[in-house]
Amino acid sequence: MPLPAHVVKFPLASIFLITLLSRDLDWGIPVPIDGAQNKVLYVWFDAPIGYISATKEWAKSKNKDWEPYWKDSKTELVHFIGKDNIVFHCIIFPSILKASKKFILPKNVPANEFLNLEGKKISTSKNWAIWLHEYLVDFPNMQDTLRYTLTSNAPENKDNDFTWKDFQAKNNNELVAIFGNYINRVVVLTHKYYDGNCPELNSLSEIDKKVQEEIYSYPKKIGALIETYKFREAVNNLIDLARLGNKYLADEEPWKLIKTENSERVKTIMNIALQLSGVLSIVSEPFLPNTSAKLKAMLNLKTANWNSISKKNPIILSKINKGELIFRKIEDDEIDLQLQKLNESR
Repeated sequence: MPLPAHVVKFPLASIFLITLLSRDLDWGIPVPIDGAQNKVLYVWFDAPIGYISATKEWAKSKNKDWEPYWKDSKTELVHFIGKDNIVFHCIIFPSILKASKKFILPKNVPANEFLNLEGKKISTSKNWAIWLHEYLVDFPNMQDTLRYTLTSNAPENKDNDFTWKDFQAKNNNELVAIFGNYINRVVVLTHKYYDGNCPELNSLSEIDKKVQEEIYSYPKKIGALIETYKFREAVNNLIDLARLGNKYLADEEPWKLIKTENSERVKTIMNIALQLSGVLSIVSEPFLPNTSAKLKAMLNLKTANWNSISKKNPIILSKINKGELIFRKIEDDEIDLQLQKLNESR
């Protein structure tokens, strides 16, 4: 295929670097410069330009202007890659962008290590892989479970392994037993005690103040982790927030207090528990978008903003809709089927 004009004019010193990487490859393109006989351009010299082409196609389909994404100095361009692509995205592609004098450079290039599958390297050619279209058939409406498992198990600092048993454990022991269980308890108790109306916040105990302070520390904490590309730690903080809610309910035992002369205190407990649920619905969106949408609909939460909510500007809820299970348990036979499909591919 013909070379783009800016490739032809590329400095010879940089081309030398590229040819060192590609001299033994058969699919290179001859370098059209005197003195570069028997030198070729490795395919990855040209391939990243496809990201710009893909942006143009996407922008055209959405009736948007593609240029600000690649040319505006106010744009933050971030390349998320695997460690085997570090050279291409940290040296070769930025060199092309800079040489053009038209495009911005990436602000950061977060590179993950490798993710294996059941202890072996993922290989689509050998069918040692998880095919998304098959996953969606076997686990309908459970995209968030896969997102959560991959994020919480991301190989950010070392190679890691995806296993179906771990997938099942993270779903059953974390999403169902911690996150889902907390939301279910809060919504059920709100309907049982207050007909689905969020009760007023009465006087706060020291425990209430401490818990409320902690609740509103999570948006800033999770946001900072996302901004620094520590997604694994961020999603772990998300589950920690749900753990905080479960502990608060277990310690305060509103189901016991409602039967005593301290029944008024239950209003404060449930109000704070619902505030925590609202924060969960917001900070879960980057990792569990479908779950976040369900939870916001359940809580009738429409206006809260991640950056504005705080202890001084808490989430205010009114009417809570009937609850539904936002996660379901995954049974052993479902996991056995996935392992059988993998083993049959050997």
